[in-house]
Amino acid sequence: MADLLTLNDIAAGYGSFRALFGISLAVGLGEAIGVIGPNGAGKTTLMRVISGLLPPESGDIRLLGEPITGLPAHRIVEAGIAHVPENRRLFPRLTVEENLRMGAYIPAARKQIGERLDWVYGLFPRLLERRHQLAGTMSGGEQQMCAIGRALMSRPKLLLMDEPSAGLAPLAVEGVFNLVRRIRDEGFTVLIVEQNVQQVLELVDRAYLLEAGHIRLSGPAAELRQNEAIRKAYVGL
Repeated sequence: MADLLTLNDIAAGYGSFRALFGISLAVGLGEAIGVIGPNGAGKTTLMRVISGLLPPESGDIRLLGEPITGLPAHRIVEAGIAHVPENRRLFPRLTVEENLRMGAYIPAARKQIGERLDWVYGLFPRLLERRHQLAGTMSGGEQQMCAIGRALMSRPKLLLMDEPSAGLAPLAVEGVFNLVRRIRDEGFTVLIVEQNVQQVLELVDRAYLLEAGHIRLSGPAAELRQNEAIRKAYVGL
């Protein structure tokens, strides 16, 4: 399987605070990869580095073999990476459709905005029903659906999802994981950061355990589900 994304020896942080230490990982074309770990492990920092919101201090990031290290965020989106941020970050006073249109601001997507909207509405019929509703008035699960739809408007090669189940009711959490399964079925490559370890390990192909800015374990999700340390620390078994 060809690698879509590779990170080699990435270090990053905020001022004098170092959040990531020598992170190396790979995401193959068509794979779903999970990054699990406790709060404060550096998971959101990792996503911000990949999407260009935070330049790494050192290391190398490549998309389909082409270097993208340190590119500004809009260039990363143009290259084919879309980011669904933690807490969704919708524009609450804009309608669902206006939020979706924001996801198609890159020139390639703007030319096909009608087609992209039809495709996202086909994937998520609930958004079609809510298209004239203000995004801030929807439920948490519906807002997460809108945030995912907005990211998909650019038809990315890689979808980054940062804690998509955070702050949602249990039923909505199940709905979000079902959405991710549907996105996988559409052929998208997904890198998902998630504290809901048990559910994400049932969804992804492989996973990395990130603790205190270091990758402590990696491997097929089925193996990590059986790992005694992970079961005790993160699954509560």
